[in-house]
Amino acid sequence: QVQLVESGGGSVQAGGSLRLSCAASGYTVRITYMAWFRQAPGKEREGVAAIFRGPGSMYYADSVKGRFTISQDNDKNMVYLQMSSLEPEDSAMYYCAAMEGWTERRLEPLSYKYWGQGTQVTASL
Repeated sequence: QVQLVESGGGSVQAGGSLRLSCAASGYTVRITYMAWFRQAPGKEREGVAAIFRGPGSMYYADSVKGRFTISQDNDKNMVYLQMSSLEPEDSAMYYCAAMEGWTERRLEPLSYKYWGQGTQVTASL
């Protein structure tokens, strides 16, 4: 089993920045990808960014490219999401997720086995 705990959410003005953190614990050796997802009220959960735990290839949703950066510290079992130029449309609950196995569907929720409880991000005008 793997446990994931997110932190770092909050409220900012549009144009501001936040850094989310995700701490992984438990049996983490089989994790292949870590990712961030978000879900706004009334909307489906969507993939934001994913990173391969080996030499870290990164993948982003088009809506966040150039604004968000995913990174990791494997020694500490941590994953981060640096968010800049936040827009009201980025407001959502953000979830950390971990995948075991291999798929090219790196930004699809069904590819991920483990999930954190989420941290709220709100960007307002």
